[in-house]
Amino acid sequence: MPSLQYKKVLVVGATSGIGWALAAKLVETGTSVVVSGRRKEKLDDFVAQYGSKGNVDVDSAVFDITDHKAIPGFAADILAKHPDLDCVWMNSGLQRAMNWAKPEEVDLDKMDLEMDTNYSSILRLTKAFLPYLQKKAPQETSIIYTTSGLALIPILHCPNYCASKAALHHMILAMRQQLKDAGSNVKIIELYPPAVQTELHDAEMGEKGKHVGMPLDEFTEEAFAGLCAESNEQVPVQMVKTFMGFNGWEQERQATFQKMVAAMKSQGH
Repeated sequence: MPSLQYKKVLVVGATSGIGWALAAKLVETGTSVVVSGRRKEKLDDFVAQYGSKGNVDVDSAVFDITDHKAIPGFAADILAKHPDLDCVWMNSGLQRAMNWAKPEEVDLDKMDLEMDTNYSSILRLTKAFLPYLQKKAPQETSIIYTTSGLALIPILHCPNYCASKAALHHMILAMRQQLKDAGSNVKIIELYPPAVQTELHDAEMGEKGKHVGMPLDEFTEEAFAGLCAESNEQVPVQMVKTFMGFNGWEQERQATFQKMVAAMKSQGH
């Protein structure tokens, strides 16, 4: 059975869905985890279920990533308790409907929270953990970001969610290149799920949301296999590869990005 190369992973956003399933997969394949999220009861359930499996370390940390002022302290506490941490997985996500044909119904507070959860807070967490991961050089460390196929192709139901994931995708492309150019030991990995049967959709769709998309167990197996592969900087899953364009026009766009990088370097930028 394949396993991730890292010894201990902090999974941010692990109380349900993709985060829970992949954290469980890490434990089952011999990787220690620290699971984090807002709901203590869910984290306690995870530790109770997986804390006694094998010789791995399973810990939890209750935290709301939108509490910006608390992020540096959260990172310091995690790193003090787990100095062997070598991977941080940014998995938190929030999805809400938005219909600009009815502007009077557009909730801008929900928009701000969605963008904060999916983008701004993720960058704040990156700023808090990246210096520590860099200090472990020459050991390879990693930050994994769960974005979405909707970072490439938006849908009408949740355009702000798509925009937040597209913003993170572009930031990841630039961040990865910056770190490579600096000779960094920190590998930047992006996981692109399709729609997956989780509670992400519940707030807008109720119980029907759990039946939208790819079955979670099938997603977990394909995603984990991709993450364990040698060429794992970008891991598109199922329809993201073909229908949503990753293997096609997205490769052309990223090739153009590399041309832009080369052109800027030739001008001293």
